[in-house]
Amino acid sequence: MLALFRLLARLPLGLAQSAGVALGLLAYLLSPSYRRKVGANLARADLPGSLAWACARQAGCMVGELPFVWFRSPEATAAKLRHDFGVLDAARAGGRGVLVLTPHLGGFEMAARSFAGHAPITVLFKPPKRASLARLMAAARNQARMRALPTDMSGVRGLLRALRAGEVVGLLPDQVPDSGQGEWADFFGEPAYTLTLPHRLAQQTRCAVVLAACERLGIGQGWRLHLERMHEPPTPQALNEAMQRMILRWPTQYLWGYNRYKRPQGLA
Repeated sequence: MLALFRLLARLPLGLAQSAGVALGLLAYLLSPSYRRKVGANLARADLPGSLAWACARQAGCMVGELPFVWFRSPEATAAKLRHDFGVLDAARAGGRGVLVLTPHLGGFEMAARSFAGHAPITVLFKPPKRASLARLMAAARNQARMRALPTDMSGVRGLLRALRAGEVVGLLPDQVPDSGQGEWADFFGEPAYTLTLPHRLAQQTRCAVVLAACERLGIGQGWRLHLERMHEPPTPQALNEAMQRMILRWPTQYLWGYNRYKRPQGLA
């Protein structure tokens, strides 16, 4: 699988994204459960169901662009990114660590890659159970100045060390945590089990918190990175409210097929 992704990474971005769009639409057409999930989540956010096809196109585009994002050279990916790192640089002033929070929105994988091109970054990821996928993701997320740590206590300790050293760390704040690692908080009108880790990291390290969204531009045109400071403590409810605001700016680019409202196994 790793060899295949490296081969696909040679495709022009526009061709890779177009192929992904076709796959996304096909998946939406053939999967009733996927259609129901997307429709239900759009309704929770009070968004029209007519957006569903556009959401499927964007989800497919995200899959199609992954080989390019993961395995093209830093120079090739940087050429496709529009950015201004002023917010990040200001947050790092005085040697402070910075916690960057990026939801499953737009080119969220590209967001982490863009930070690595600007400063070293440590991210958390949950290794897949399949060995081939685990090797693929480890290779994709441990490159140059980007280091990936597992979602366990060793990974959390690694994030704390990085923040205390004045480095940048990244998290997906809308990822459903394991039982005992979150709290129920409102997300588009319904309770969603939400990470408490960002708040704990901020409390223990006094790091700056930055919200990031990597807007996907037209097919083959790349991405635009948007950054803003989060000045209030990143509690689960504050996080969800911040994520809602970001998602509603680019609603079709959120992964509405993600089961954000699931109950973790073992949670009472």
